[in-house]
Formats: sequence, C-alpha cells, structure tokens
Amino acid sequence: GAAAAPLPEEDCMKLNPSFVGIALSSLLAIDLWASKRLGVCAGEGSAWGSARPLMKVIEVSGHGIPWLLGTFYGLCQSDSSAAREVLLNLLFALLLDLVMVAVVKGLVKRPRPTHNKMDMFVTISVDKYSFPSGHATRAALVCHFVLRHLVLAVPLRVLVVLWALIVSISRVMLGRHNMTDVLFGLLLGYALYGVVEHCWLSPATAPALFALW
Repeated sequence: GAAAAPLPEEDCMKLNPSFVGIALSSLLAIDLWASKRLGVCAGEGSAWGSARPLMKVIEVSGHGIPWLLGTFYGLCQSDSSAAREVLLNLLFALLLDLVMVAVVKGLVKRPRPTHNKMDMFVTISVDKYSFPSGHATRAALVCHFVLRHLVLAVPLRVLVVLWALIVSISRVMLGRHNMTDVLFGLLLGYALYGVVEHCWLSPATAPALFALW
C-alpha cells in the first residue's frame, strides 16, 4: 500500500517529548498536588477550616496597603534624618515590590489554585494570577530590610523571621498560591532587596527627595 504521510513536526514533538519537558511537567504536577494537600485552610470546610480567620489576619499583616500607609505615615511624622532615610528607602522598596510582582504576574498569567476562595483583602486586576506570591516577596524583602537597618534584640529578630515564614506558608494553607509561587516570591524578594541596597537613596544621591521632607 501507499506509504503513510509523515507526521507534522509539532505532533512528533508531542509523541517524543524531551527530557526537560517531562521533568517540568512532573514537577508541575507534584507542585499542584502538594499545594492542594497543604491547602488545609482554603475553606471553612477544610481540614483546618477553623484556623482560617487567623490565617486571614496573617494575610493582612503581609498586605501591601498597610505597609505602604504605615511607612508613609512614619515618614511624615519622623523628625530624624536617619529615620527618614531608612523609611524613604523602605517606601521605595515596597513600591518596587508592587510593580515587579504585577509585571511578572501579568507576563506569566498563572491562574490561582482551583481550591482558592477569592475573598482577599483589597485586590486589583493582577490578583487573579498566582505567580509569584506578592505576600512572600514582600515578606522576604521587609524581613531582610528590617534585619539589616533596624537595631533589634535577638528575640525580636527571631520574631521578624518567623513572621516572614508564617506569612509565606499561610499563602499555601489558604489556597491562594501553589508552593512554587511562594518559593519564587521569596527569591524575588531577596533579589529586590539587593536592588534597593544598590540604589540606596540618601541626601547625597537624591537631594530633591529629601528636600520634600
């Protein structure tokens, strides 16, 4: 009989996936499975549904709006030049965090987990996307910033680290994010801190900004 027509190249690729493709697909499947299993506070009927109100309080503690408003208020009330410098850079860090997370979410457009209950505090359009976790990014950024620029006793430093970890873990427990969203968010927050340190605003580098205060 007549020889069979050759398969299109894209079908051949599907029938013979690369090792990298198989590995990524497997990791994605594991990520989705583990994230769903760990979403123990995703709804009132979940395994740890009674802890959901506490998780939502933790969620608010890592939200961008309270941090922005609190930093701006402190900046306006401060009468110390050193404190104003630190707070101005913290404000810059928080704004940079919001912009970068929004850009990455808009590019990746990964949907939130299917078991997520969309009842978050003050959301914007990009919040329908999951990757990366803005709370995890902000927690890592603020934690590193506070430990670096504030003089704190050891117990308080431990509390700051614990807060960042709990905020990050709560994102998966509430079903807001997958594990990889949180892990990448922590890495991004650490990287953004490096950017803030490199572009540190001071009276010498940004005199116009400090003149406003």
